Amino acid sequence: MARLTTTARRYAEAAFELGLRDGTLDAWRTELELAAAVLADERLTRVLANPAIPLDARSAVVREALGTRVSRPVLNLVLVLLRRGWIELLPQVAAEFRRLDDDRLGITPATATSAAPLEPDEVRALTARLEQLTGGRVDLDLRVDPSILGGLVVRVGDRLIDGSVRGRLERLRSRLVSGAL
Repeated sequence: MARLTTTARRYAEAAFELGLRDGTLDAWRTELELAAAVLADERLTRVLANPAIPLDARSAVVREALGTRVSRPVLNLVLVLLRRGWIELLPQVAAEFRRLDDDRLGITPATATSAAPLEPDEVRALTARLEQLTGGRVDLDLRVDPSILGGLVVRVGDRLIDGSVRGRLERLRSRLVSGAL
């Protein structure tokens, strides 16, 4: 798995350098995400990953699926991934490219998980607080998980802030078991 992650990172870094050099980072980002979404179709994935199908035929499928929706450089990258047997890494390449671009823009990704959907005012307040905490812009991904019972679990980079009812109950149980009370 580490090798796949490293491989995806290398391709994303190469694409990022090209986009930086050419001033086309926004186009690269949008088109990589589009290509990853289009080629994520289960039928396409099976065809593209099948080594029994000649490479020329699989390349034609990619060209047909992406058509003129992506630029020549992005299409070339997708075809290189296909030719080298790494086409399944395209979503990871797109995600790594997004991470590199977010770093360049000073955007910190964050994930907030709540037991019920948050109201728009709560989302604005949470985003503002996280931006104050990080000192920059925050790209907040909202998730709902009823198993946390209430409160919030927020992940900002490698920092985890567990303010959930479930987390509090588990910490209390641990303290009771260890006799720390």
